[in-house]
Amino acid sequence: MVDAPAPLDSWLRQHLDIQRFREEADLSPQELQRLADDAPADARRLLTTQGYFSPEVQAQLRPSASGPPELHLRVEPGPRTQVASIAVRVLGPDGAPDPALQAQARTAWSLTVGQPFTQAGWDDAKRAALAAVRRRAYPQAAWRHTLADIDPETAAAHLHAELASGPPVRWGEVRVEGAQRYPAQQALRWAQLAGLRAGELYDEAVLQAVQRHVSASPHYDAAFVRLDDDGDPAAYPVRLQVREAPRQQLTAALGYTSERGARLQLDHAHLRVPGVDAAARHSLLLSAPQRQLNSDWTGWLDARGWQWRGGLQLGWRDDGPARLATQQLRVAREQPGLTWQRSGFVQGDASRENRAHGPSQRARSLSAGITWVRRAFDALDDPEQGHGLAIEAAVGGTLVERRRPYARLKARWTQIWPTPTLSGRVVTSAEAGQVWAAREVAVPAGLRFLAGGDGSVRGYAPGSLGVPQPGGGVQPARRLWRASVEWQRPWALEGSAPGLWEGVWFVDVAAIGDRHATMRTFSGVGVGVRYRSPVGPVRVEAAYGVQARQVRLHVSVGFAF
Repeated sequence: MVDAPAPLDSWLRQHLDIQRFREEADLSPQELQRLADDAPADARRLLTTQGYFSPEVQAQLRPSASGPPELHLRVEPGPRTQVASIAVRVLGPDGAPDPALQAQARTAWSLTVGQPFTQAGWDDAKRAALAAVRRRAYPQAAWRHTLADIDPETAAAHLHAELASGPPVRWGEVRVEGAQRYPAQQALRWAQLAGLRAGELYDEAVLQAVQRHVSASPHYDAAFVRLDDDGDPAAYPVRLQVREAPRQQLTAALGYTSERGARLQLDHAHLRVPGVDAAARHSLLLSAPQRQLNSDWTGWLDARGWQWRGGLQLGWRDDGPARLATQQLRVAREQPGLTWQRSGFVQGDASRENRAHGPSQRARSLSAGITWVRRAFDALDDPEQGHGLAIEAAVGGTLVERRRPYARLKARWTQIWPTPTLSGRVVTSAEAGQVWAAREVAVPAGLRFLAGGDGSVRGYAPGSLGVPQPGGGVQPARRLWRASVEWQRPWALEGSAPGLWEGVWFVDVAAIGDRHATMRTFSGVGVGVRYRSPVGPVRVEAAYGVQARQVRLHVSVGFAF
């Protein structure tokens, strides 16, 4: 039994050495007495880690009517030691105090004057300050001297710490290990795209970015990068170990929905096509209302981090009596990346729309444009804060009958706001798309917009919102506006790690149509559950489509922007 003020009583019961013998029923009287004699010293040692340096501890063995004697520990912790002063000094490469580095260390230092002194807090403060100095240019920084000067009489802690930065470190040669199927130069260029360039100052964030970029590239399943701290600090070598992806990959997926029946998808990738040194990806989608064939070819990264990319997409879609066939051919010059992405492209589109009432419509066009993507999330697989912005703009002309110009713009934005007062985060997103062309000009359907489904308006089937046709079904529209607000709140479930399960509440709204006067508004509201798995968030949501007056179940895995 421990008699001490809360919460020290439960904390001592958890950490005292005597707890290891709690279930031992055959201890001799001599062993029990030894444990009782050792318990006060053990308790004093533990209490010093919590800032109590003058406790009074008494231990006594008391007879028990039902078994061996019981140990009673009485604790008077005394005054808790407070941090009275903090002196942190950082020496630069020349051995003299460096004000800039000292400011970094003090900003990261977590203990403040007036706080209770604890061993854990003291260790955390030193660890955070050291990490701040090591983060850029000085990975060999180390503490030269640390002292916590405790005055038990005044219950005051005077903290002294001196840190030496060591020499500034610059990147040297990057050595790629594990490259067999694909050129080592490709891994090196992905590393350069992430910011790793010989001669520049060491940056811990760059090492992390290299690992993410190389691992996310199609040719590698994983990457491990580390700095070799030997030789000249002005050119420390970097070791980049890669685990290559198989040269060819084939996947198949089979699904079923009550509205659209069975669905089969086949994906094949050849990451080094013989003779052309390019990666090719092909996919085939088969379902009752939709068939789609994609072929995507990507070249190697060049020395500036750019690559050629070409793609062909053929699609057929049945929506009741309305039928749609689309073709798209695109050639692009792009600079890929996880945080920044940009490209310029030339694209040809064609479509044939068969309607239940009225003549079919054919359209062909040729356009040129640019895409620009910025991702500034704290994590790319399951972010808790940050934002993303994607813009695609193009101009072109139609190639059927009347050759007329048009312009197209599409923009997406997502912002994740941490909300400590609401215990969770708020996710807001918006999307806008428009095609500017004369009313009588036939613009290919692949350039126009549909809405509905995950990532759009939940509560409606994917691609079910567009321009209604007289005989039923919808066709893509020239104008789309969409906005969503979602609250994600963690749940504490018994038996599971904290933060793994979250509740989700959301509202989605979209307006779609060919002209402002004919745009129709659709909205969906719902709730769901979110599980933060190692492969990304798994979401199960029930959404009510207000205009459709029906509830749909949405299941998705992962986060993508």
